[in-house]
Amino acid sequence: MRKRRVAILGSTGSIGRSTIDVVRRLGDRFEVHALAARVSSRRLTGQARRLRPARIVTTDRRACQRARKALGREFSVEWGLEPLIDIARSPKVDILVMAMSGTVGLLPVVAALEKGKRVAIATKEILVAYGQRVMALAGRHGGEVLPVDSELAAIHQCLRSGNSKEVKRVVLTASGGPFRDRKIPARATVRQVLDHPTWQMGRKITVDSATLMNKGLEAIETSRLFGLDPHQVEAVVHPQSIVHSFVEFADGSVIAQLSDPDMRLPIQYALCYPDRLPSPIRPLNLLKTGSLDFAPIDTKRFPCYDLARSALRSGPQATCALNAANERAVRAFLAGRIVFHDIPAIIRTTLKVQSSGGPKNPTIAKLMDIESSALSTAEALVNAAGGN
Repeated sequence: MRKRRVAILGSTGSIGRSTIDVVRRLGDRFEVHALAARVSSRRLTGQARRLRPARIVTTDRRACQRARKALGREFSVEWGLEPLIDIARSPKVDILVMAMSGTVGLLPVVAALEKGKRVAIATKEILVAYGQRVMALAGRHGGEVLPVDSELAAIHQCLRSGNSKEVKRVVLTASGGPFRDRKIPARATVRQVLDHPTWQMGRKITVDSATLMNKGLEAIETSRLFGLDPHQVEAVVHPQSIVHSFVEFADGSVIAQLSDPDMRLPIQYALCYPDRLPSPIRPLNLLKTGSLDFAPIDTKRFPCYDLARSALRSGPQATCALNAANERAVRAFLAGRIVFHDIPAIIRTTLKVQSSGGPKNPTIAKLMDIESSALSTAEALVNAAGGN
């Protein structure tokens, strides 16, 4: 059996590193053809020496120069967006793992799907901002989009018990983030916000977990990925993070997916589907886990969840604007330019400024314009908030 060749875009982040671990453990089935990162040249060069991929790319020119200097003539290091697109459409790549944050990976995802490839997508922002068009491309060209996300991968597995026409509702679970059981400090620090009780993730998604925007983004992703109406998608707080999602079918049956929290499981699922292979994750011990608790999301404490649900009901232009505003507000918070409580206010105002009118199925080009406009609006609001 020929090994399947994998391109990992975003190899130096937490998802990328876990993907490398999965691929190395399943070395009889997979090999790494390409690695790409933004600016983490030191970690990227270490990965290159271990895995010896055919192609190495950075999206930052100075990071590329550093990587070239460190690796010498033994490796060729490219930089920019075009090499990523070329890798995505290359016949030498079977699976594209998209783990770059934000929407920088949109065009490589489009290129892979146009060639009928499997895209294992860990980047929420692409499906949130461009999900309708991305899924339409996949359907038109025979491509596959499999989620590298514990909750959406759980739904994908549960749906193997039925089909989308038989689904009554889907329920996502949320850990609740660092402020689940305590009052959100008036001036919460970056360190407090990044102190997640369950998962070790990147900084941006950890902030989204603290605001519960991540669950709103997942609701949008779920609707786009599985073709569900907004009213069919719900979310609850589940502190133990053992039940990753469950699906209720028309006959009243509820199918859930449970496991210890370990991102290597959804990564392996996306790479190996439809096969199931032994994995390194710890076996689930429900006797040791004890009770499994569930609670509704307090939308007064976590307004970002409702903002995302409202945008989903409004349509793709609103979800695109929401994603852009959230990205800019979170970046500003991490840089110390705004306080934590400014995040939902900036998103709310951006959505008001960016009208949700227009075509029901905007093109990718139109959505890119909306994203750019929303980013500008949110940046102006960040500047205003930072001056107060």
